[in-house]
Amino acid sequence: MKRTALYPGTFDPMTNGHLDIIRRAMKLCDKLVIGVAINQGKNPLFNLEERTDMVKNALGRMSGECEVEVVPFEGLLIHFVETVGASVIIRGLRAVSDFEFEFQMVGMNRKLNAEIETVFLMADAQNQMIASRLVKEIAKLGGDVSAFVSPTVKTRLADKYK
Repeated sequence: MKRTALYPGTFDPMTNGHLDIIRRAMKLCDKLVIGVAINQGKNPLFNLEERTDMVKNALGRMSGECEVEVVPFEGLLIHFVETVGASVIIRGLRAVSDFEFEFQMVGMNRKLNAEIETVFLMADAQNQMIASRLVKEIAKLGGDVSAFVSPTVKTRLADKYK
């Protein structure tokens, strides 16, 4: 039986921290769906097509035995999990502060569908400080974000803040 996992996020923008979680998640499943959330409530800098492109571009450099698919989605996460046939949700944690929110989400998702498991992957020490929000702020203020994102994302950020 093929084990499918879902790694959801807004990826606004895609960071090296996201890539680290994806690489590690690929070792845990046969198929990994990267769900790019529409989530207008977060007021993204990049539109859905741009964010989906950034994720696909980043994955182009990765290899492994795991099948990977990038799919945009809107609405309730648990419905999307069911739609793509996943049995596992992958979530990345950087710090204890991330855990409280994620813990609540797991509880709600378990009430909606007890068959879906959530797996937390701790961010690698070198990526723990990376947050998309901070990367955007640094780029907006003219700082160098090359340690946090791919060259393609760095260029896209520079173009947005010209």
